[in-house]
Amino acid sequence: MPIPLPDYYAILSLPASATREQIKHAYHRLARRYHPDLNGQSASERIKLINEAYDILSDLTKRAAYDTLLQRQQQAQRIATLLRHQQAIAHRTPEMSWGEGVVGFMRELQKGLRDD
Repeated sequence: MPIPLPDYYAILSLPASATREQIKHAYHRLARRYHPDLNGQSASERIKLINEAYDILSDLTKRAAYDTLLQRQQQAQRIATLLRHQQAIAHRTPEMSWGEGVVGFMRELQKGLRDD
């Protein structure tokens, strides 16, 4: 199973339609917020993700390739969800057998004819 791509837009708290200026502004805001030298905490993993997200989204070629891969991954996830749903339906035990359904239908038909 392929490793899922990180959601760089979510990491920078941006929509997928963000402009280069919005990406730059979000990066600088988050870099100041999470930089280990400025906040005194160990946020090295967070700052690495922020830097990686900025590196990918600020370069038009890398961003186009990332968007394509992200779209394919989301499509594959939707297909996998549909397949799991279909398998669950296929393996579900019917609430009644075909014969029971016919008998029930006939009873309801007879009730309807008596009521008329």
